[in-house]
Amino acid sequence: MRLGGMLAPLLEPGMVVFLEGDLGAGKTCFSRAVIRALGHAGPVKSPTYSLVEVYVVSSLYLYHFDFYRFEAHEEFLDAGFSEYFNENAICLVEWPERAQGCLPPPDLRLRLHHAGFGRLVEAMANSPKGAQCLRALTQAWGAASSSATLAPR
Repeated sequence: MRLGGMLAPLLEPGMVVFLEGDLGAGKTCFSRAVIRALGHAGPVKSPTYSLVEVYVVSSLYLYHFDFYRFEAHEEFLDAGFSEYFNENAICLVEWPERAQGCLPPPDLRLRLHHAGFGRLVEAMANSPKGAQCLRALTQAWGAASSSATLAPR
């Protein structure tokens, strides 16, 4: 996804990005584009079964979570994932609603939808860092707003 590659250089350590959408909406593909654009050259696996995949690029930690299999949000606490959310990491979180109440608030919330043969991405900033990131992203995409719907041109 081109948008993931555009978002990657705008992310800063300490940021949390929630990725929402139905099964097959493109959350993992989006994450893969972000991780590769940040410089990871190896394979980028889906964390559906592992729950988290860890990537280190330079001194930056990238954590890609998928909480789809969680039955209750307490599973997040039991797994010890709280320590992953820190100022030295970027966290991409698929299915954040499955760990609701345990996760820190996101800087960005992206909701992906099917749109014909492409995807539609609704973006919402939830912090000053997120707002700055979203402004830069929407300008790069060709729009200008602190809350935007980004669609392929």
